[in-house]
Amino acid sequence: MSMRTIPLRQVPGDSPIHRLWAGTKLIGVFVLGLMTVVLPTWPSLGLVAGVMLVTAIIAGIPVGALPRPPWWFWGLIAVGAGVNASFGLEAIILFLRATALGLVLVASSILVIWTTPMAEVAPALSRLMWPLRKLKMPVDEWAVCIALCLRGLPLLIDEIRLLVAVHRLRPTSGRSDHPSAEMGIMDMVTAAMSSALRRSSEMSEAITARGGTGRLTATTAGPHRRDVIALVLLALVCAVAITLSVVL
Repeated sequence: MSMRTIPLRQVPGDSPIHRLWAGTKLIGVFVLGLMTVVLPTWPSLGLVAGVMLVTAIIAGIPVGALPRPPWWFWGLIAVGAGVNASFGLEAIILFLRATALGLVLVASSILVIWTTPMAEVAPALSRLMWPLRKLKMPVDEWAVCIALCLRGLPLLIDEIRLLVAVHRLRPTSGRSDHPSAEMGIMDMVTAAMSSALRRSSEMSEAITARGGTGRLTATTAGPHRRDVIALVLLALVCAVAITLSVVL
């Protein structure tokens, strides 16, 4: 499976990671991301990558769901390293560290998507952003917007895959050589946008028929004892990473 076929939806399971509150996972991604951005050292990046690996194992993520980057991905990294080689060894190390940082952040986000139902994201965001309500901020609207974007991204990717598959299944015999007969990037993007607009209209009608966006953020779910334990472990991991970064 290549990076183009990473499943951006929940992987079924009943592991301790799946049972965590969605807000706990979002806090974990934010804290780990902030720590690695502020302190992007090799010890912190390695420790966070190890935490992601252990979390994936506990969650029971199948090996087939793990991304396998295509050749051009490694080629781009090699080209970037070659460009930075002209500035010295330190520039290469800095480039590789920035690449590792990006991969760790993407991996943590995908791990949350794999272990969290999309229906729980909007209520969790609404509860986490409750201090902004005192500033009269549209917290519920922001939470709904983020949740719908996360929900719509897999649909858009599936639509593009379908367009590519249909284009490849077109018969080659008797095909016109005129440029308009070929589907270019702009044609594919236009078709995907048209489908996305149609899906958004249908989704808005369904949300309105079910009581509006308020029902998307209304929930009784919240943190439990296991979430407190997970946050304590997260704090210990951050403390160890900061200590290793300072000492080494």
